[in-house]
Amino acid sequence: MTDSQKWLIFAFIAGSVWLIYLLAPVLMPFAFAAMLAYLGDPLTDKLETYRLSRTNAVLVVFSVMTLVFVLVLLLLVPLLEYQVEHFVSNLPAYVTWLNETVIPWTQRRFHLGLRPVNLNQIIGLIKGHWEQAGGIAATLMSSVSHSGGVIAEWLMNLLLIPVVTFYLLRDWDELVVKVHDLLPRRVAPTATKLASEVDTVLAAFVRGQLYVMLALGCIYSIGLWMAGLDLALLIGMLAGLVSFVPYLGSIVGIVTACVAALVQFHELIQLVPVVIVFAIGQSLEGMVLTPKLVGDKIGLHPVAVMFAVLAGGQLFGFLGILLALPVASVVMVLLRHVHDLYRYSDFYGRQ
Repeated sequence: MTDSQKWLIFAFIAGSVWLIYLLAPVLMPFAFAAMLAYLGDPLTDKLETYRLSRTNAVLVVFSVMTLVFVLVLLLLVPLLEYQVEHFVSNLPAYVTWLNETVIPWTQRRFHLGLRPVNLNQIIGLIKGHWEQAGGIAATLMSSVSHSGGVIAEWLMNLLLIPVVTFYLLRDWDELVVKVHDLLPRRVAPTATKLASEVDTVLAAFVRGQLYVMLALGCIYSIGLWMAGLDLALLIGMLAGLVSFVPYLGSIVGIVTACVAALVQFHELIQLVPVVIVFAIGQSLEGMVLTPKLVGDKIGLHPVAVMFAVLAGGQLFGFLGILLALPVASVVMVLLRHVHDLYRYSDFYGRQ
């Protein structure tokens, strides 16, 4: 490869990154659609082995994904809304307990000059806004109803996701073949090998980590519900949702659950069941869920995962957070290849 070709590749990569940065808000539905299509492609390929056409197989998979999404909305959204409303309605009692119990104990224990927190006015504003909005859906609609352009953009993105998902899922294999045909013949074998390794890593992350997140969310929610916590579903699903970052899900979950348990029960002994729930969840994640569903093919260090998520969010917003770990997984595969080339190069072996 000549120097001009190297500079051309570098310019192409730099231009692509800059273009993604500029188009990040527009690319959000396409990123979601590509992820959904990637998740549904293996099942579609499996259905094709049963003599279904590609289009019919896609229709079956697309229908199943839509049904699952609708059922999740119908089941989870009312429950989460009820728990949020329950929390808001009990805010005065929480603040009273904070002012009469926690702050005086902290002052006696640590000799800090803390003053009682007066949040009654803020609580009134929150409760009034929530009751006026009428819940989560009404709050969302009221926040976007002030601008017709925002509504149109929101609806367009919402409609784009299933449409793009369907077409990507239908033409996935053809797109892979066309990209392969565009590669220079001398680099096609190496590119095919790297693409296979990237697919293995992405499959382990995207599919496996999604199953781990859902499983942990269910485990935490059921465990906290058995412990008698009122906000069990809200806290459990939150902990499961952020568990794609190592240790973050358990840290967020156990802190919020302990605070909720103290506020609800006013007794330190009630923290024991909460700690047991998250200890069981972490044990299942480390010994069963991650080895079975994800495996050891990703190999990203926890510090690298945290850096990738923070860097992606800083550079590209929510799109960067969404794509941070898949991109980091791809970069890791490329770095392994570069590492192997370096170890077998004359520069490394020369005495």
